[in-house]
Amino acid sequence: MDIRQLTYFIEVAKHRSFTKAALALHVTQPTLSKMVKNLENEMEVVLFDRSARQISLTDAGSVVYEQAQKIIHSLDDLSASLYDVMNLKKGKIKIGLPPVISTLFFPTIIAEFQHAYPDVTIILAEDGAKTVEKKVYEGEVDLGFVMLPVDQEKFDVVPFVDQEIKLLVHESHPLAHHETIDLIKFKNDPFLLLSKEFTLNSRTIEFCISEGFTPKIAYESSQWDFIVGMVEKNLGVTLMPKLICDRVEDGPFKMISLTHTFPWSLGIILAKNRYVPYVSREFITLVEKLPIV
Repeated sequence: MDIRQLTYFIEVAKHRSFTKAALALHVTQPTLSKMVKNLENEMEVVLFDRSARQISLTDAGSVVYEQAQKIIHSLDDLSASLYDVMNLKKGKIKIGLPPVISTLFFPTIIAEFQHAYPDVTIILAEDGAKTVEKKVYEGEVDLGFVMLPVDQEKFDVVPFVDQEIKLLVHESHPLAHHETIDLIKFKNDPFLLLSKEFTLNSRTIEFCISEGFTPKIAYESSQWDFIVGMVEKNLGVTLMPKLICDRVEDGPFKMISLTHTFPWSLGIILAKNRYVPYVSREFITLVEKLPIV
C-alpha cells in the first residue's frame, strides 16, 4: 500500500465515479481502476460496490475511507509543520467565507495582513456558511468565517464580531415610524432572505417561527446588496445585521429594533485536532487585534 493508492481511492470515493475521479486526478481511467484494484487485492477486501450505475462504498470501503482521510491529513500536517520550520513567514493561507463577510470586513483585513506578510498568498473561497464549515472540516481551506454557533466537537472557534439583527423596511411602510416593534406585526409582509446555503436564512426562519408565524418568503439571494435593493423598491422586508443596515441609512429605508431578536455572531473556525500552520495563527492574531467594528 502506498500514499498514491490511498489518494486515488479517496478521489473515487468522493466522486463515486472512476471516470470523474480520473479526470480530477489527470490520469487515465484504466490506470486509476488498476490502482484501486491493487489496493483491494493488498487489503483482501472489496472497497466499492460496482453493481449499480453509480458505485458506492462497501462497509469495508467506508472504514478504509475514514482512515485513509486521516492518513492523508496527517501527511499534510507533517508537510505544513516542516514548511513552517523552514520558511516561517512565507506560504499561503486558504480562507472560506460568505460573500457578506468578505464585502464588509475583508478589504481591511487583507490590506493589513499583506502589509505585515507580503510574501504570503491569500486564497479566498466565497461560499455560504454551511459550505464553508464543510470545507474547513474536510481540509479544503485552512480556516473559515461563519455565523455561530457551530458544532464544537468538530471545530475550534475564535469569536470575531457580534452584531444585533435589525429589521430593514422601506420608509413608506405603514409601521416604519416604530423604533422598536414585535416581529409578528410583519407576519403578512413578504420576506427577503439570503439563500439557503447561508446560516442567516435558517436562523431567520427559525426566529420568525419562534415569534409565532412562518415567514412568507418572496425572494432569496446570495447577495445582501441585492436584498437591500429589493427593500429599496418596497418589495418586502428583511432581517440584517446592524452593520449592513448602517451602510444603507442614507437610502429610503428605516431600520427598526425588535422587541426580541437574535445575535449575528461571527467566528473564525478551524478543524479540531488539526495542525494550525504558522500563517493561519498569525492571521487569526492580526484579526483579533483589528478594530473591525
